[in-house]
Formats: sequence, C-alpha cells, structure tokens
Amino acid sequence: MYFDFDYYFRLLRHVWNLKHWPGRWRLLARLLLVTPPVTLFHTLCFLLDYLLFPSLWRQPVRTPVFIVGHARSGTTLMHRLMSADGDRFSYFLYWETLFPSLLQKKVIRWLGRVDQALLGGMFFRRLKAWDDRTFGPFRHIHNMSLWNSEEDQFAMRAAFVTQQWATDLPVMDVLDLFHLDQMPKKRRRWMHHYRELVKRQLLLNGGDRIHLSKNPVMSGWVGSIIETFPDARIVVMLRDPAQCVPSLLKLVEKSWKARGWKPADYQASLDLLLQTSFESFHNPAQQLARYPEVPRAIVDYRELTARPRETVHEVYRQLGFDVGSEFDAFLQANAEREKKHHSKFEYSLGDYRITADQLEAELGEFYRQYAWPRAGATQGDQAAAGAERHSQQGEKHRVTT
Repeated sequence: MYFDFDYYFRLLRHVWNLKHWPGRWRLLARLLLVTPPVTLFHTLCFLLDYLLFPSLWRQPVRTPVFIVGHARSGTTLMHRLMSADGDRFSYFLYWETLFPSLLQKKVIRWLGRVDQALLGGMFFRRLKAWDDRTFGPFRHIHNMSLWNSEEDQFAMRAAFVTQQWATDLPVMDVLDLFHLDQMPKKRRRWMHHYRELVKRQLLLNGGDRIHLSKNPVMSGWVGSIIETFPDARIVVMLRDPAQCVPSLLKLVEKSWKARGWKPADYQASLDLLLQTSFESFHNPAQQLARYPEVPRAIVDYRELTARPRETVHEVYRQLGFDVGSEFDAFLQANAEREKKHHSKFEYSLGDYRITADQLEAELGEFYRQYAWPRAGATQGDQAAAGAERHSQQGEKHRVTT
C-alpha cells in the first residue's frame, strides 16, 4: 500500500515548529505513536487482499464517472442524485473511506450482520447515536454521515494523502492536495494507489458496476484522471463564484477557528485557498480542452436546482448512458424536493479580501458564458444576459440531439 512519506515528514516538521500552539504535543503524539502502527495494519490488510480475493487482480475499472467542480457548486447534489441509480453505480460510503482494504470492509459488513442477527442491532444503534451527535450539528452545512456517499479523496487518508489536514490546520503552503496535474512525480504514485482503492470498492459491490466519484479537490486532478482512466466520463459543476467561493472560504475558516487558530495564523492559507478556487474553474476546462474525445457534461447549478430531473437526463445523454425506468421514477418523486435545495450556511463575499470585480477579472470567460450576475449590472442587463444564455443552451440542445 502506498504511503506518502514526503508529506508525512513535511507535516511532522511543521507541527514540531509550532512552538506556541496548544495542540502541538497532542498532534505530535498522533503522528509519531498512532500513525505508524495504524499504517502498518492497513498495509498488511491491503496485501492480504490479493491473497484472499484473487479476483482483485483481474477487477476492471470501466467508464468511471467523476463529478468535479468548485466546492459548494452542487457536486454533492449531483452525486446524490446519480448514486440513487444503484444498479449502475458503485461509490464510497464515508465509513468505507476509513478502511482502504477490501478485507477490512468485508469484516466490518460481516460484524454488522452478526450485530443485527444476534444482538438486535445494539451496536448499530449506539454507532448511529454517535453519528448523530458528531455530524448532526453540521448537517445544515454538509449532510455528512458514516452511511452517506462521500468524497473519494477521503479514501486516500491511510496513504497520508488527505484534505483533512487542511481543515484541521492552516497548512495550504505545506501540503498541496490540489495541483496533482502539475506534480508529475506524485501523480503516478497517487493515481496508482487510487485505482487500487477503486478496484476494491467495485469488487466489494459486486464487481460489475461503474465507479461514481465526487470530489471538488479532484478539479485539480482532471488530467491525471483521464490519463489513468482513458474511458472516464467527466461531469463539471459550475456555480456563480460570488456564491460558492465565499461559501468555501467561510466553511474552512469556521473549521480553523473552531480549533483555536487566529486570523494571523491562517490568512496565508486562506489566500492560497482563494487562488485554488480560481483554478477549480480553470483546470477542468483546460484539461478537457486537451482531451476533446472524453465524454463530459458541464452543469450549471441553477439548471440542476431548477430542473433536476431534466438536467440529470441531459447529463446521462451526454455521458452515453440510458435512464432506467426505476431511476427515472426516483427523479420524478424527488424533483420538487431538489428544487428547494438550499444550504442554511450563511456567508458573505464582503467577509474576505476579494471583491466582485476581482472575481470577474479572474473568471471573466465563465461570467460571459454563463451570464452570472455582474457587479454594477442593471436588472435589465442581467435579464437580457439570462435570456441569451437560455437561448444559447436551447440552440445547443437542438444541435447535439
């Protein structure tokens, strides 16, 4: 099993030098006393997979689907809708990302069946209560649970390649999880390990499904994904930057503040996160332009929330999939609920060192193409731009169908 020793020692040195941080010794103990034996256990189980499940050697990964886009742009909503097509897709549940080995997951599933059969689900109820206490207060921000579908990148936690460190510590300048397309040395190793994780998840779910991935961080991995999975399909979610950019900044800042970090501690990382936000728009577009043969669907968040069923149908058409009758019935039954999709998480662009004019300067081509509201534009200007956008989309639909 792969382990990124480079990032491990980078973080270890960084934490060692945080002389005045109260959590320094606790995290050092975790890195020095917990991480090594846990990693050895994961590695042993990972190796045993090949002995206990020989079909893993032959497990294919066919036409995987990757949902990328800036955080808070609807990636979770799109993933939740598509993952309901359960006969077609395989994906990671959050608890499954914590255990990289197929053996570990099968043992845990077996223990769950034993708990239900012999103990009436006693341990499940206790775990569910813990889940509600731990994640319940934050579900208005992101609907997280051990049993919800979750971001693929979390599955690489055991390899020490995880965005979790960036939410616990302001270390955007120490550990770069985003720019994999620009890191040739790490790209081959990370993607080989990721492919092995996907193979295990597919085999766990029967071996004959299509892997469905959702991860905003992978907006910086699009080129690497296409090189590793040449028959991949890409879904890119797009949302008005004035909405999704401050939402992400607020979410991460809230996490840092909850752990005792002061603005002076995290401002540099916040600035780097802002730059990464711009690249979350640019990199998928640039990489897909390099690979025009790759099936893709570009989805405007407004269309997904206004017309969820129709939008998913169009995404399937562009990816080359048929919509089954059972899945279509699900989309019909949930359409009205998804139209009301709205986070109660409050944020404001004015809270950060970025203005609407600067967003437009950085992402001008996207503003023009998707007719997002612009600073200083009148209501008439915005209405005209919106009408033009819908006209262009309708014409595009007539041409491509």
